[in-house]
Amino acid sequence: MKKRVLIASALLVSSFAIAQKSELRDADKALDNGSAAQAKSTLQSLATTIESADDKYKAQYYFLLGKTHADLAKKGGDDADFQKAVENLNKLVEFEKSYKTKYTEEAKQILDGLSGDIVNAAIEDNNNKEFAKAASKLYMAYQLTDSQDYLYYAASSAVQGSDYDTALEYYLKLNELGYTGESTAYLAVNKETGEAENLGTEQNRDLMVKTGQYTDPSQEETESRYPEIIKNIALIYNEKGESEKAAAAIKEAREANPDDMNLLLTEANMYIQAGDKAKFQSLMEEAIQKDPTNATLYYNLGVITAEQGNNEQAAEYYKKAIELDPKSENAYLNMASLLLSKEQDLVSEMNSLGNSAADNKRYDELKSEREDLYSSAVPYLEKLLTINPSNIDAVRTLMNIYGTLGDQAKFKEMKDKLAGLEQ
Repeated sequence: MKKRVLIASALLVSSFAIAQKSELRDADKALDNGSAAQAKSTLQSLATTIESADDKYKAQYYFLLGKTHADLAKKGGDDADFQKAVENLNKLVEFEKSYKTKYTEEAKQILDGLSGDIVNAAIEDNNNKEFAKAASKLYMAYQLTDSQDYLYYAASSAVQGSDYDTALEYYLKLNELGYTGESTAYLAVNKETGEAENLGTEQNRDLMVKTGQYTDPSQEETESRYPEIIKNIALIYNEKGESEKAAAAIKEAREANPDDMNLLLTEANMYIQAGDKAKFQSLMEEAIQKDPTNATLYYNLGVITAEQGNNEQAAEYYKKAIELDPKSENAYLNMASLLLSKEQDLVSEMNSLGNSAADNKRYDELKSEREDLYSSAVPYLEKLLTINPSNIDAVRTLMNIYGTLGDQAKFKEMKDKLAGLEQ
């Protein structure tokens, strides 16, 4: 009786193995015929029994399952198809390290192609504003290729999707890896389009120039992404209410790169967002010492200084910004606004006066001061309109000034111009 049981069991195992072999063959045939969905269905029937299968069937199963999901992903599958393709193909490669390597080479080729498919799908997700999906795919591409650029782009997509926790995780990883994103761009001008293109490598660029399709070879060093990464780490910590961690991130970065202007400005930006205007001003003054011809720095200092009530110093900063950048619209507008800010006190005093001779005399004095105030602002506003004739704030302010000064011709000119802009 025992002997019969043993024979029956042997027959059962044998028939079971035959069934597995048959199912795997059917799945392979379905893939060859372009029916990944049918292959998936066939392979699913083996999911609960494959771990007890012979090693040769396990290897084939992992390979076919990975290949099936890779095919589904290429045909518009979701993130799960990409993930399962990567998971099973990597599982196959790892499995065959302790077994004969029958499918490893093809699996690696599929994985290489899959990374490109994943990135292209992520680009499409970003274009469709599906940033969470894009971040997920780009992170998969990073895992597949170990390219830190993909991790950087995954973090950027997470930020665009307001998934700050995920973005922070990726940025911290990039900082830990010492990623800067610096590289050399090998450029040449496409004769057909007239545009400079990055041709990837020096060898490829030189080859394309030799074909005659490209001219003017050159190369450029890309800027470091490190300041941006640190800035985003700090800003996300600030967003989460963890200001000490934000300050620590900036401090560490600046200690390592004390002359990096971008990091200095990042720190200043962090403090202005936190409402610490004094610290912001201190850092901006430090920035000016490092870059004394930067008009934007003077303009920003003017804004903060004016907000702190020091109008005379703010005016000096605005004038310097205009000197360095004669086309700075905001500097002209803010300078005019700064001059006109004194008007409110004059008008308040004028309205408080009575009808005595002394009050009337004082009223005339204040009126003259007000007109002088208007006249001092006019050149800045008129210059602004030569830079941008459509600046509606400048037109409206000039209209009011000309009306108060009694210059009817210019008042009408500005009134007509404003009507045209408001249409």
